[in-house]
Amino acid sequence: MSAAWMQPLPLVAILRGLTPQEAPAVGAALADAGFHILEVPLNSPEPLRSIELLAQQLGDRCLIGAGTVLTPAQVQDVHDAGGRLIVMPHADVEVIATAHGKGMRCTPGVATPTEAFAALRAGADALKLFPAEQLPPAVLKAWSSVLPAGTSLLPVGGITPERMAAYYQAGAAGFGIGSALYAPRTPAAEVGRRAHAFIDAWNSLHTDSPA
Repeated sequence: MSAAWMQPLPLVAILRGLTPQEAPAVGAALADAGFHILEVPLNSPEPLRSIELLAQQLGDRCLIGAGTVLTPAQVQDVHDAGGRLIVMPHADVEVIATAHGKGMRCTPGVATPTEAFAALRAGADALKLFPAEQLPPAVLKAWSSVLPAGTSLLPVGGITPERMAAYYQAGAAGFGIGSALYAPRTPAAEVGRRAHAFIDAWNSLHTDSPA
């Protein structure tokens, strides 16, 4: 399973609550900082319009898509809006297969090994460990010992720069980052500042890793 789409920075910006009015400035701040995977959850205001605007503005620089995708019909809506990434809170294999069939990247949410294996069989590109608050680093490490080599595990939920190290040492391939990066009405400049803090934390993990 190739994880090239997550390079060079495997951090997913979860922009829950983003409005179309905010999207261009927030998207630019994140892209300029170095983020290149942007997710607008479908329970945001006018999410498809925000996805469309981000895809038009940053489609050549970033992988744009939707989170909180629950049905195959929503996959089609996101695709029509220009999104190329589907992120889910669950592991509905029909949704995964629909996204996979449209050539979209798909990261379903899983909380058990049973869900993880089923999602991979359905074509998942990475697995979202959700909520990370109930899946500590020890769980991720145990899963890594039985899942196929190269499986990308991304903890999501309550991730801060300080919490990344323990998950990374346990085998996390990246992270989904929500309210610690963006919350509704956060100014774009502040989003950019927070983005740099996360990037610095990620880069320090590689610097501190044994050779």
